[in-house]
Amino acid sequence: MNAVLAVTLGYLVGSIPFAYLLSRRHGIDLRRAGSGNVGASNVLRTTGVWAAVLAMMLDGVKGTLAVLMAQLLSGSLIATVAAAFASILGHVYPVWLRFRGGKGVATAAGAFALLAPEAMGIAAAVFLIAVILTRFISVGSIAGALTLVIVAGITDVPGVVAIGATASTLIIVYRHRGNLTRLVAGTERRIGQRVLNGRV
Repeated sequence: MNAVLAVTLGYLVGSIPFAYLLSRRHGIDLRRAGSGNVGASNVLRTTGVWAAVLAMMLDGVKGTLAVLMAQLLSGSLIATVAAAFASILGHVYPVWLRFRGGKGVATAAGAFALLAPEAMGIAAAVFLIAVILTRFISVGSIAGALTLVIVAGITDVPGVVAIGATASTLIIVYRHRGNLTRLVAGTERRIGQRVLNGRV
């Protein structure tokens, strides 16, 4: 029963749309601005750097909090990983916004910073390097997510955590399918390009 509660709470915490709420304070509805994505990258594009940084940090806290709550409630690693994944699903498909959310990158980072700190540290480094070299957040996000899976698979991370990392990466890559299409077409926007009206 505690495991079910942990997973449910993980989803509900993950569903809190911090990016949406922060942008609304500036009169911007992320669902109708920029890329239409309810996440920190779209906050950066439409609202500004500081709001985006805050949104990313708060989204990360959601994943961390889901893990901590699951550890307190159940103590089961399986339940903890399930709660972490539920928080990512909550961010991607938030009940408060009719299941239309972000892409889960920051929330996954917050969760796996506790579940697989070494793998997450390397993934974060790859993310930063990829973003600096390409100026595409989407490239960094995909590269970081794939790195998390690879490192988790070749280190002593528990099998259930590696499975959770794989499931999380699959949903993150799936949510970036539009970005991949734009990257191939050469229409993906780089960091610094702001669009307030229309989707990109």
